[in-house]
Amino acid sequence: MSRARISIDRDFTISEVPRRLFGSFVEHMGRCVYTGIYEPGHPEADEQGFRKDVLALTQELGATVIRYPGGNFVSGYNWEDGIGPVADRPRRLDGAWHTVENNAFGLHEFVDWSKKAGTEIMEAINLGTRGVEAAREIVEYANHPGGTYWSDLRAKNGHKEPFDIKLWCLGNEMDGPWQIGHKTAHEYGRLAQEAAKAMRLVDPTLELVACGSSNSGMPTFGEWERTVLTHTYEEVDYLSLHAYYQEQEGDAESFLASAVDMDHFIEAVVATADAVRAKGRHKKHINLSFDEWNVWYSRPGDPDSPEYLATQPWQQHPRVIEDKYNVTDAVVVGTLLNSLLRHSDRVKIANQAQLVNVIAPILAEPNGPAWRQTIFHPFALMASLAKGQVMRTEILSDTVETSRFGAADLVDASITWDEESGKMALFLANRGLEEAAQVQVRLGGFDAGEVTKAQVLHVPSGLDRFAKNTLKLPNQVGMRPLDGVAAVGDQLTLTLPALSWAVVELSVAKK
Repeated sequence: MSRARISIDRDFTISEVPRRLFGSFVEHMGRCVYTGIYEPGHPEADEQGFRKDVLALTQELGATVIRYPGGNFVSGYNWEDGIGPVADRPRRLDGAWHTVENNAFGLHEFVDWSKKAGTEIMEAINLGTRGVEAAREIVEYANHPGGTYWSDLRAKNGHKEPFDIKLWCLGNEMDGPWQIGHKTAHEYGRLAQEAAKAMRLVDPTLELVACGSSNSGMPTFGEWERTVLTHTYEEVDYLSLHAYYQEQEGDAESFLASAVDMDHFIEAVVATADAVRAKGRHKKHINLSFDEWNVWYSRPGDPDSPEYLATQPWQQHPRVIEDKYNVTDAVVVGTLLNSLLRHSDRVKIANQAQLVNVIAPILAEPNGPAWRQTIFHPFALMASLAKGQVMRTEILSDTVETSRFGAADLVDASITWDEESGKMALFLANRGLEEAAQVQVRLGGFDAGEVTKAQVLHVPSGLDRFAKNTLKLPNQVGMRPLDGVAAVGDQLTLTLPALSWAVVELSVAKK
């Protein structure tokens, strides 16, 4: 059995839990929109064609902010195509995903869906094929009260009141050669700076996200961030990060240590942003928006991979990267969420990509049911229970040596404390594939009270770590009671099964 000691102290916190950390992502890609959140004629569709079963799962998931409409899609998208009478909207070729977009679902529909889901909107603008004028015009259309061409057109199209969208992405992955309208850091930095200025002249209350590197393996990583922020530092509030992880060639140990890489990625971008701040003598800090992250398995030869579909005839919302997630993936997602919480002093926004069907926690069949994937559970519980302050967590754990990320703690954790409710939530993962982990937690400055929740996700009896939830077995993997949790004084003890993710909530009192 492996062992870990975890220590916190009441006086050492990282930040308030940022509610936007539990964001998701809806892109016009595959079946995320069509037969995902929107399917007129489905038995569960409401009067606007929104699937009520998917809405209910979105609310259960606890997603707080949704990034829309892309993603790669946005870099070739004319936002005007998605407004006005649906019958008059044009059909377009979407070069990003080699599909036909019918524009039956657009900005108005997404605003209405978001209100029903109870989520904030994070709108992305096209800085691939378009620029400053289109950016300015969509803000006027969305947010200006009335009396101008674009705001009056919004009212004519059925929404007299402004949408009041405050959070905007200035393009998407503009460092990527795959991106429509790919730019150098200097080209993008200047365009983003001017677009930001124009948008804020329409609505000075906007919060703006500049594109960082598409991933930390890009050859321009670091220099891209430095150049872009040199141009945009005073005009933007956040810099984006994107990262996807997968198990490679059976190397489960490295895959389970993916959060070590996420930690390093975040810390490197923070260091670069702060170096630009120092050199430019800026007063504010740039925070981070980790607005794409998840586990992604699709291979170029897979029939639902973007690379394969690009060789096929143009289709309308085909199945694209509909990964089916297992127990191992759920444990990794739990540790990635731990990493985001541990860096919540600077990571203020995060969006798991995507919400439905496309590398998603929710799967939904056309004319059929919707169900929770394994990765749904850690996200939903953390979104629900992580409140108040993120505690500074010190872990002394047995380690595992990985080929990709070096030594990694076998036990990973994050902890939050809500003084108002008196509740503390511990989110714990055992990366060990074979051994259980005995965990002792010292709650410095607290007296532990009643344990109000103790649940664990691990390999179901008789199955292996690749167990999934399916159409026929939608609840095969989920949360189960975690037995043997003991809280006495300022000590909490528990045992985590091998390859598991767990949550423990308890009442605490300050000493």
